[in-house]
Amino acid sequence: MTAALVAEGVRKSYGDVTALDGVSLEVEAGEVFGLVGPNGAGKTTLVRALTGTTRAEGRVRVLGDDPTGVERSRIGLLPQSFSPAGRLTPRELLAQYAGRYDDARDPEAVLSDVGIDGSASRQWYETLSGGQKRRVCVAIALVNDPEVLFLDEPTTGIDPVGRRALWELLEDLAAGGTTVLLTSHYMAEVERLSDRVGFLNGGRLVAVGTPGDLIAAHGGRSRLVVETGDGDAPTPEPEFDALGDDFEVSSRAGQIVVEGVGPRDIDRAVAAFDADGVEIESLTWAQPDLGDVYLELTGESFVGDDVGPDGAGGDGGRATR
Repeated sequence: MTAALVAEGVRKSYGDVTALDGVSLEVEAGEVFGLVGPNGAGKTTLVRALTGTTRAEGRVRVLGDDPTGVERSRIGLLPQSFSPAGRLTPRELLAQYAGRYDDARDPEAVLSDVGIDGSASRQWYETLSGGQKRRVCVAIALVNDPEVLFLDEPTTGIDPVGRRALWELLEDLAAGGTTVLLTSHYMAEVERLSDRVGFLNGGRLVAVGTPGDLIAAHGGRSRLVVETGDGDAPTPEPEFDALGDDFEVSSRAGQIVVEGVGPRDIDRAVAAFDADGVEIESLTWAQPDLGDVYLELTGESFVGDDVGPDGAGGDGGRATR
């Protein structure tokens, strides 16, 4: 396959602060590549370098050319911060941006795709809700029907139903051959949409792989978390000899964690708790996901998802009893 995006040894500093420290990656044509990392990791700077909106050391190619030489109709860009004219309606905004391209899509159709139609399409942009504004901004990035689409935190401020609808739209675009580079703090979003994911930390690309490979390598094992309701009192670690040596048990005040518990082991684990006299207030089983990978690779927590990778509730594989 042909690489649609190439970065080789990309470096960028702002004074004494190094935003990018020798980042190299390739994104194949038609691939959805998720880019994640803590605030200040360099995600937005890398997007700017790839789109030619900031100069950086190293080699950057978009569709085989320097990003400043690529025909702008071939690229769609949604920055993290974007504020179009507030005293225009979404219809007027899309018509304005569509007028910049020879073969733009129908503005009404694009607005409908992102869920802005009816009265919302006729209101001034400044009167729309935060989620509606973000949808209009996504539409602006799509109106030229780009070959390569850069989306920097595209669903920030959008409600779970709207976020799921945009996921489906992006999946349709990817199925049609659009190359997408996506940054997001929503791990469920990245896990569902991305063919591969890159983790940036401290300006360096510390891991790249498919969501499944990254979870297998860095996500840890499935676990059972038991809340005992003992408050600040120390919680003794129960003896799980009957379960074998595949389980790792740890405890802290009011909580016991058993790692390595699969779905078929839950009943046996609960029986072991009962046999040990542990009073269970609540029990949660969790599979490892990209959130666990994020924590392992960056040492930081992440924004909790209220929509899971499958579009359902966002505990990301967690089932609560």
